[in-house]
Amino acid sequence: MTLKNDSKPWYKEPWPWILMAGPGLVIVAAIITIWISVVTSDGLVTDDYYKEGLAVNQRMQRDHQASQLGLHADLMRAGLNLRLLVTSSEPSSLPEVMKLRLAHPTIDGRDQTIELKSEGAGFYGGVLAADVAGRWHVTLEDPAGQWRLQGEWHASLEEPLRLDAKAD
Repeated sequence: MTLKNDSKPWYKEPWPWILMAGPGLVIVAAIITIWISVVTSDGLVTDDYYKEGLAVNQRMQRDHQASQLGLHADLMRAGLNLRLLVTSSEPSSLPEVMKLRLAHPTIDGRDQTIELKSEGAGFYGGVLAADVAGRWHVTLEDPAGQWRLQGEWHASLEEPLRLDAKAD
C-alpha cells in the first residue's frame, strides 16, 4: 500500500491568505487614516480659543448697536452679482461701503469677504469671488466695525436672505 502525500506548502494553500486578508486590510486602513489626519488641518479649531472667548462681549455690543439703529438688510443674488437693500431708522447713518463676509460652516478655505458699494437709496452692490452653493454664515458690517447684521444663507435657494441684529 502506498500513501500519496498531496500536502502542499502553506503559502500555496488559499485559506491562510484568506484569513490574513482581514487583518491586513485593517492595517492598511489604519495607515491611510493616520496619513489623512496628519496631512489635513482642522479648520474648525482656533488656536487662540481663550482670546476668542474674551471677545464675545465686544461682538455682542455690535449686535446691540445694529438693533438700536433699527438696521435690517435683504441680500439678493443673480449669478455672481450680489445686491443688498439696507433699511435703517436713521438712513443718514449708512456708510458708502459695507463689508459682507460669507463663512462656510465647515470648510475654512471657501470663505469670502465682499466689499459692497452704495448705489443710493439703501441699495448696495458687489460681486462674489467664486460661486457659492449650500449653507453659509453671513455677516454684514460697517467699515468701522461699530455694528453687524447676521444670518444663515442657503445659497441654492432663490429667495432673498433677511439679515437682522442678533438679540439676546
